[in-house]
Amino acid sequence: MTKFYCLLIVTLSSVALGQSPVPAGAKLEKIAVGLLQPEGPIWIDSLGLLFSDIAANKIALFSPADSTLKTFMYPSDSSNGLTLDLQGRLILTQMAKRRVSRRETDGTITPLVSTYKGVRFSSPNDVVVKSDSSIYFTDPDFNVPPGQKRELTFKGVFRLSPSGALKVLDSTFDKPNGICFSPDEKKFYVNESPNGKVYVWDAAGDSIFNKKLFYSIPLGGYADGMKTDPSGNIYCTGPSGVWIISPAGAYLDKIAIPSPDNNPSNCTWGEADRKTLYITAGHSLYRIRLASGTAVHDHGSLEPGSFKLYPNYPNPFNPTTMINFQLPMVSAVTVKVYDSIGREMVTLVDEERPAGNYSLAWNGSDCSSGTYFCRLQAGDFVETQRMLLVK
Repeated sequence: MTKFYCLLIVTLSSVALGQSPVPAGAKLEKIAVGLLQPEGPIWIDSLGLLFSDIAANKIALFSPADSTLKTFMYPSDSSNGLTLDLQGRLILTQMAKRRVSRRETDGTITPLVSTYKGVRFSSPNDVVVKSDSSIYFTDPDFNVPPGQKRELTFKGVFRLSPSGALKVLDSTFDKPNGICFSPDEKKFYVNESPNGKVYVWDAAGDSIFNKKLFYSIPLGGYADGMKTDPSGNIYCTGPSGVWIISPAGAYLDKIAIPSPDNNPSNCTWGEADRKTLYITAGHSLYRIRLASGTAVHDHGSLEPGSFKLYPNYPNPFNPTTMINFQLPMVSAVTVKVYDSIGREMVTLVDEERPAGNYSLAWNGSDCSSGTYFCRLQAGDFVETQRMLLVK
């Protein structure tokens, strides 16, 4: 177990063409050292921060309550990217097995996909889950296991549907790496290592289209893990820090990471309000408090411990917003939307559901602008969240 704290003042670069989400005087904190190859961080409300330590062949757990490091899963088969599905189960890429897998609530591992048309992947890298439960991942050839050969003739970006159907979304990359969606899931981003280019597509249903170059990180650098915030800003790990790019593709700021850890690998939002950015870099782990919090694809818990209706996102919205809730046990559930004077607009759920994390979409295209309320009732539990539709 490791305890280590060191406060560093972040030197903020000049901001052009937008407002930096990094508050003046924000401090970068080094919270763990002595790691071998940290990657793929993800925050779990009930635990703390999980992240892969690739060279150590494990998933580690940093507990903010006592600032300790523990082993969460060993061996991890060289896990890299980590995320959660809508039921709160851990989704992980396992490079040593050349596959994408799911960790069940009892700790067992279920392989989800390892081949395309019978040919093995090279080394699945980063991964994200969309609100329709589909899994998107990149497959570069950085870490083909020693003694084995690359078999696919391309380095792809893939979508795995909830039914298990696999689709190639892009086969033109040299080395696809970081991957994420915009908050409304209408934009899809993938970056390319080592040339430092970030690409964007329009996204709808199970397809992506209109691929464009979104941003090129200067300094001859690379691009690695990425996340978005509720404003749609991109946080891309790259040379000497975390590069923050506006939804329009304009440079906003950079969170500088000090040497010798100055080439970070990935980042994620953490803490209850999701305004702390955790960063894996070199042989260390960092965090910094920012003005923005998490965007989508953060379901927050491996095993839900309580009933909860989360604030919808985006909010305000037009015309679609996502509604997330969690159940700690089998429950008879209703989820309804009401207008500002209490009239019921729509019933989204009215059935018994097992314990888990759930995500719903509400489309208000037939409604006028105004305030609406989402109401969750599960047994004796009732919670309401305010939503603002702006057209």
